[in-house]
Amino acid sequence: MNLNFFKKENVKKSKKQPEKSKLREYTDAIIFAVIAATILRIFVVQAFRIPTGSMEKTLMVGDFLLVNKFIYGVRTPDKIPLINVKIPWVRLPALKKPKKGDIVVFKYPRNPDQDYIKRCVAVGGDTLQIIDKQVFINGKRFTDPPHLQHIDPYTMPKGQLQYDIVPSGAGNRDNYGPVIVPPHHYFMMGDNRDNSLDSRYWGFLPEENIVGEALILYFSWNKNAPLYQFYKKIRWSRIGDLIK
Repeated sequence: MNLNFFKKENVKKSKKQPEKSKLREYTDAIIFAVIAATILRIFVVQAFRIPTGSMEKTLMVGDFLLVNKFIYGVRTPDKIPLINVKIPWVRLPALKKPKKGDIVVFKYPRNPDQDYIKRCVAVGGDTLQIIDKQVFINGKRFTDPPHLQHIDPYTMPKGQLQYDIVPSGAGNRDNYGPVIVPPHHYFMMGDNRDNSLDSRYWGFLPEENIVGEALILYFSWNKNAPLYQFYKKIRWSRIGDLIK
């Protein structure tokens, strides 16, 4: 007798996995791209646009730049996007601390929802004084930035009359101090010295407000150029410039 007759044949039918639809593939790719971009923006580099002339001519209105966020230690988000709910945050270990001469993006101390960009001219422990517009740190002249500029010494830019000098009694815009920068604080100034809302008007910058170091210009748009000269609206010569 053929015993195979009594055997039950175990046949495993391979189940074919349903192929993803094109829509699902595109959706997954978009979600992955958004997550990757968000991680890069939070922990590595972030794009910013220059809206005012406080750093001219180092940075021009309409410049678009990338900011290195991890070099000073990444600051984790302090609120949930869209719903604006505050959450605890921490700062990850830094490669270095801001030093004199660095161009730094930071949260404006009087309104942390706004990002500002200025040049660091003094760090914690430094004694700063301004004499006839010239900056002195610990009694020595601070090296002027390459594109430093001033306006008429008797002219006060529109909008700045509403701001008092900080701290009270420290002098005025052009003759200020001496003041000692507290530990874990910085003194920030714009390269367009007479048209900059900076530490002279709102005080020392706390270290916790630091966002990152300005790195490179990736685009520059001149809104004042006429539309019929479209090619002139893009400042081609500035694209790719390192910020210093």
